[in-house]
Amino acid sequence: MANRVIKKCKIDGKSFPAHEGKLFKNIASPVRKLIRLKHPEVKNTDFICNRDVLFYEIQHVNNLIQNDNKRNSKLDRRLTKTMDDANFEITDVNDIMKNSLTFGQRVSDGVARFGGSWTFIFIFTGILVVWMILNTVELFGIHFDRFPFILLNLFLSCVAAIQAPIIMMSQNRSADLDRMNAENDYHVNQKSEQELRILHAKLDLLSREQVPHNIDIARIQMRMIGELQREIMGLREDISELKEKSKSE
Repeated sequence: MANRVIKKCKIDGKSFPAHEGKLFKNIASPVRKLIRLKHPEVKNTDFICNRDVLFYEIQHVNNLIQNDNKRNSKLDRRLTKTMDDANFEITDVNDIMKNSLTFGQRVSDGVARFGGSWTFIFIFTGILVVWMILNTVELFGIHFDRFPFILLNLFLSCVAAIQAPIIMMSQNRSADLDRMNAENDYHVNQKSEQELRILHAKLDLLSREQVPHNIDIARIQMRMIGELQREIMGLREDISELKEKSKSE
């Protein structure tokens, strides 16, 4: 078997070849912190075998995963609390307005709907034309309102005076409907804003910490695979040397 430099591991006290470990100062900083917690007497020039380094690296990975899970759980609880505490009540405006209608409000809606239609315009125009023809041509001797149609003007003024406040009643209801819709939009926007804030917090956590943690975990996994490969190669060399010795004997 080839001569090798043998060093003693500071943690478990066993002896290992120099290539099966590293100096404490060459170990990653987070792993060094974990080692110092249990072995505060370790110095930068002390030798640590790969098995112990790997043990603390696995512990470091577990700590990263646990911390990430805790932070995700904290954000989830924050989102749930925000959604529960905030007032995001959305009302069915059409159902409320439909069930709360009084008889007067129904009449005002009907008058406003009919007064703003072509049917009303055609009927009212027809009445005016017939009125003026009857009083101008004097068919059948009927002439109850001669030119300049003072009675007609009085009739039109009365219709306008009655129709205007009725239409305003309907417009007031429309304004109430718009106000309730605006309140619903405000609540929806509030809810969306809160959800976006939590989503941004999760994305920031992912980009700042979890992605680098995943990279560290992948790096440690590659190192573990490399250590296993080196141990396998060492075992193969030892087996081949033993076979050669047995043949020579």
